[in-house]
Amino acid sequence: MQSFDDLLREAEIAHGHLCAGQILGVRMAMLGCRLLGIDDPRGADRKRLVTFVEIDRCATDAIGVVTGCRLGKRAIKFRDWGKMAATFVDLSATIEPLGDTPTYKAIRLAALESSKQRARELYPQIENKNQQQMLAYRELPDAELFSEQWVRVPLHPRERPGYKSARIACSICGEGINYDREAPTGGPILCQGCVHPETRYYQPLEP
Repeated sequence: MQSFDDLLREAEIAHGHLCAGQILGVRMAMLGCRLLGIDDPRGADRKRLVTFVEIDRCATDAIGVVTGCRLGKRAIKFRDWGKMAATFVDLSATIEPLGDTPTYKAIRLAALESSKQRARELYPQIENKNQQQMLAYRELPDAELFSEQWVRVPLHPRERPGYKSARIACSICGEGINYDREAPTGGPILCQGCVHPETRYYQPLEP
């Protein structure tokens, strides 16, 4: 794996600026890969890793840079939990399945709230909170930045990178649906937007 400084520079370029969240994300992803024994996540080990992220903030961009996991590759999964946390799933480490869904060994890392206080203790002379945390997050040991929890993650084959499925059309709007994402109606094929139009994330404007 590349050095911390090299990865941080790449994360800064990808994200557009350097901040405490970028530093935290790079360190979190490096630790996750190290604990899984993944040395080259963007190269030789690129098919071993799927990452679940729990927040849509700066750290998520950094995690994508370090791991090589991308939404477009179906290797990064977003759970909108508002937590500075991520779960790194090793697709080569299968464990006893839950029902008929394959299950994998994974490590979940969450940023410790106490790390902000540690940053204040280390650099009380710095008033800017982001600058304070940027310095501290570079040097604090992993144990003072993250909690670690080994977990199992069920991952259906249709959720994995490289899954192929037939493309089917919604019987109302006619739009194509990939990856078995049609709504379970027991009747006509409907997309998620047409089955409950009142709850979809967009609403058409009146002509």
